[in-house]
Amino acid sequence: MPAEDAPAPAAAEARRASLLEFPCAFPIKVMGRKQDGFVHALTQLARQHDPDFDAATVELRESRQGNYLGVTLTVTATSQAQLDALYRALTSHPMVKVVF
Repeated sequence: MPAEDAPAPAAAEARRASLLEFPCAFPIKVMGRKQDGFVHALTQLARQHDPDFDAATVELRESRQGNYLGVTLTVTATSQAQLDALYRALTSHPMVKVVF
């Protein structure tokens, strides 16, 4: 596609941002080794980015052999910037293997 036909960066960002309507409940799935403090660390990170985060809504799922733990955190998303910051915090945490 020629450069003059490429969408403007602002237009592309507006399209991406329009996929979500804020505020909304937004589930984030995190996987890491099953170890003491893992779920607590994740809930603390969620609470830093969503002060009203309710840890009672956390869903847990062990791997087949019990070595890993899948955790679903449902946050109240208020902006794309908030979600991006939370994803960065989660992916950089040493206990976290994958965020999706």
